Amino acid sequence: MAAPRAIYASDPDRSRGRLFDEPPSKTRSAFRRDCDRVIHSTAFRRLKHKTQVFVYHEGDHYRTRLTHTLEVAQIARALARQLGLDEDLTEALALAHDLGHPPFGHAGERALDTCLEAYGGFDHNAQTLRLVTALEHRYPDFDGLNLTWETLEGIVKHNGPLTDREGNAIGRHQRRGVPIGITDFNRTYDLELWSFASLEAQVAAIADDIAYDAHDIDDGLRAGLFAVDDLKAMPVTAAMIADIARRHPSLDDNRRGAELVRELISYLITAVVSEAGRRLADARPQSVDDVRRHDQALIAFPPDVADAESRIKTFLRKHMYRHLRVMRVMGDAETIVWDLFARYRDDPSALPAEWLPEQGESHETEAERARRIGNFIAGMTDRFAITEHSRLFDSTPELR
Repeated sequence: MAAPRAIYASDPDRSRGRLFDEPPSKTRSAFRRDCDRVIHSTAFRRLKHKTQVFVYHEGDHYRTRLTHTLEVAQIARALARQLGLDEDLTEALALAHDLGHPPFGHAGERALDTCLEAYGGFDHNAQTLRLVTALEHRYPDFDGLNLTWETLEGIVKHNGPLTDREGNAIGRHQRRGVPIGITDFNRTYDLELWSFASLEAQVAAIADDIAYDAHDIDDGLRAGLFAVDDLKAMPVTAAMIADIARRHPSLDDNRRGAELVRELISYLITAVVSEAGRRLADARPQSVDDVRRHDQALIAFPPDVADAESRIKTFLRKHMYRHLRVMRVMGDAETIVWDLFARYRDDPSALPAEWLPEQGESHETEAERARRIGNFIAGMTDRFAITEHSRLFDSTPELR
């Protein structure tokens, strides 16, 4: 049952608006409109052929960026409903959160980051912002999707505040600074990088963690990278496996794994709702701006569950992401991205005409040219990147 709308929920009727003024929709709230625009974007469709962990031709049943995104949206809406938040804004942020990922998952991101190191590097959240504010060309009066301030804020602050109140980079951005794509846009449209995002954005972010923890376990089991009993190495999953054995003593491994994944999702969702209730009761926010000004996230795992969730990530890092088979494929994938970037940089004629500078833009700097090439590669699907590499090079890794 849905909770009544909370006083600290984001209200579409009180949105801070859009960068470009538009008349309101007659049939949809501002946040529902954002959600629909994301779904109908070109970048969203491309997610179906972008790697989550396994490249598309390794099997039809593994997650892609698209199926992962849909699973995040389902979990996020479930949490928002329990907490009395705006489900449309929550869904829009869940659906948009991975739009900026390049081909080949984190391997592609690492490769592009290396290619662009001299120009500020590559960050998929910054690339998502770039997509929804500039690179989508679907409307006559503006580039991008012209999403509401609240949706843009949630995209940028997917991992929390980026700066302190003085504008100094914090957290994971402390070493290299806030990505240039975010700082440039923020000068035009202040997203208050120092504050926390809305609860809807915080829900979408933790739903991402829940989805990939549980479903990467599912994919790892399907791929044979580890077995159900290997998950007994962690107390939380060991207890679930023991409980499943008591209730279903003759269950085969396929169903044991599926039941474990369901139990884990339910466990993590329940824990988040409980901890959010405790933190909200202590903080007593009276508005969404109170949420933004609070000194910590209000949507989180309880400490013991956060520890258990961290152990799951450690297990997956060792047994899945760094598995020899996965590392070999991802190493070849990085080579494809490096090769493509170098070829487009050294031979601009290899780029499609629409990705060449317009006539009269010969003053383009080296950094601008590198960013343009990075934007093109980031938008590629796995399949298109492989096809492009085959077109431009005599030999292309098989990624198997």
